[in-house]
Amino acid sequence: MNPEAKVLPAAQPKSLFLEKVKQQWELIAAATSGLLILLGWILDKNEWSTPSVITFLLAFIIGGFAKAKEGISETIANKELNVEMLMIFAATGSAIIGYWIEGAILIFIFAMSGALETYTKNKSHKEISALMELQPEEALKITNGMEQVVHVSSLQIGDFILVKPGERVPSDGKIAKGQTSLDEAAITGESIPVSKGVDEEVFAGTVNLNGAVTVEITKPSSETLFQKIIQLVQSAQSEKSPSQLFIEKFEGSYVKIVLVVVGLMMFLPHYLLGWSWTETFYRAMILLVVASPCALVASIMPASLSAISNGARHGILFKGGVHLENLSHLKAIAFDKTGTLTKGKPEVTDVLVLDGLAVDDVLLRTASIENHSNHPLAQAIVKYVKAKLDDHPLLYPDSLEDVSGWGVKAQFDGDEWKIGKAAFVGHSAAEAFKNGASKQLASEGKTVVFVQKNDEIVAIIGLKDVVRQETKNAIDQLKTRGIYTIMLTGDSENTAQAIAKESHVNDYLSECLPEKKVEHLKDLKKRFGNVAMVGDGINDAPALATANVGIAMGEGSDVALETADVVLMKNDLPRIAEAIHLSERMNRIIKQNIVFSISVIMLLIASNFLQILDLPYGVIGHEGSTILVILNSLRLLNQHECSQILKGRNPGLFVT
Repeated sequence: MNPEAKVLPAAQPKSLFLEKVKQQWELIAAATSGLLILLGWILDKNEWSTPSVITFLLAFIIGGFAKAKEGISETIANKELNVEMLMIFAATGSAIIGYWIEGAILIFIFAMSGALETYTKNKSHKEISALMELQPEEALKITNGMEQVVHVSSLQIGDFILVKPGERVPSDGKIAKGQTSLDEAAITGESIPVSKGVDEEVFAGTVNLNGAVTVEITKPSSETLFQKIIQLVQSAQSEKSPSQLFIEKFEGSYVKIVLVVVGLMMFLPHYLLGWSWTETFYRAMILLVVASPCALVASIMPASLSAISNGARHGILFKGGVHLENLSHLKAIAFDKTGTLTKGKPEVTDVLVLDGLAVDDVLLRTASIENHSNHPLAQAIVKYVKAKLDDHPLLYPDSLEDVSGWGVKAQFDGDEWKIGKAAFVGHSAAEAFKNGASKQLASEGKTVVFVQKNDEIVAIIGLKDVVRQETKNAIDQLKTRGIYTIMLTGDSENTAQAIAKESHVNDYLSECLPEKKVEHLKDLKKRFGNVAMVGDGINDAPALATANVGIAMGEGSDVALETADVVLMKNDLPRIAEAIHLSERMNRIIKQNIVFSISVIMLLIASNFLQILDLPYGVIGHEGSTILVILNSLRLLNQHECSQILKGRNPGLFVT
């Protein structure tokens, strides 16, 4: 991959600026068109016919320019007519027979849909840009003992780079010299840092926490795990859903049928039925108006917007009606562990102190030593001890030494204290303490920290990323609905098994890197059809994009929030069941709207053929059906039912 290839189109500021300008212009054009329609209607009511026609004409031009340009361009490129062209013909037909306001309203509705399409496209650009910002652009290359700052794209396999504490690893490689702790949350999602030494792998995008290390490059920058995450997100979002493909296919057929029938209506009745040319043209124009998909468009969009607004008031952010629609079809949901099922931060769960020693004294000295470290485990211990000892003032060690990758040493009143992993205090002594209590804690998915005083282990502390209080309830609700639940995590087998059991999920898969999560999501889609992914980290972005519906936790990473289709603003997992129920309500209303609008269109078309329908009544029937489906859609704004769901009072929550 050359340096230029690294800069993705979605990440270019100029492109983003132009897309934003386009989005704002389309919104302004649609709003202006709506205001002109209102002004034209007022003028027409006051019998100012010429000014009203001019006003409607301006509404046509301003509101319809973008969609007309798009429709004409696509027609020329694809050599096939589309719905945009049909709307233009329908609006023009309305104007020809003197019904300017109907034509202007059709243009206005289509202009609004175009603005929303542009807004949706811009979302995909933001997430790629957010990913790119996390990848370092420069590296400190070591050549013959000399340090040189180089661009990451120039690194080759076999080069050596220096990664200092606090820096992100710029490219995949293995440690050639030094030991350190790495925050790999960007890759594995694991909240607890991983200690690594010589010959162990490190990944681009991860953060070096304490020790300086020399890394030998094992992959070019274009093939790093982090780059693969970016590519996976792009690939997943470029794939069209079956619904989208169906709509595109239906669009072409619908336009052809309507235009062919209108074309025939302009000639055949004159010759076959003896209609006059005036009557024939009049009936053809009525057909063009009543057959326009105005009511069909209104069947879906207002319902979607109403449901989206309802969800937003309850802390559920939907990025489009299509995602809300898909929720009701879910058969399986995959969950990330860290920050999703769990709180995402380690907490002290167990403290075992050697018999005969004062627990508070041991904890006070342990916390006093750990207070000098910024390691998440150390901070969790300090937080626990302060709460237990009512914020008792911490002590100051006589001396302190941070042993990178192992733990910390300190002196208190002539006694040597060590706090760290089993190998730091001695494997044999660590395993023998309290009859092998550390093994039991490890089997429960807990991280064990050992405390040693003068070559004798005096305490062990178990820490765990604990399951959220609401997790069990949320999973149980989904299982009651017949939805299969599975946890995908980068954690070890022991940790994954313990968390899966505690959170009540049906199954789990451990040691999953981002690529593996995507593979498992694809397998789940083959097994169940419609699958959701719930996550919060950068590492979850590819899986969120691959799933039929990606659901992100509101306190998660920016990339997860941008990639996901649904965001739970308050990290409240039970709201997933509420979102599914809201999706079911919306789909029922949409079906009602579609059946009703199609029935009205068919009735109007049949009446027109029988010469029963005059244009004013055709307009009333067509526009009246649109108003009715919109009013039906607005029922989704009702908050009462959703409030009852949250309080657990709605017995119909699990009724399909």
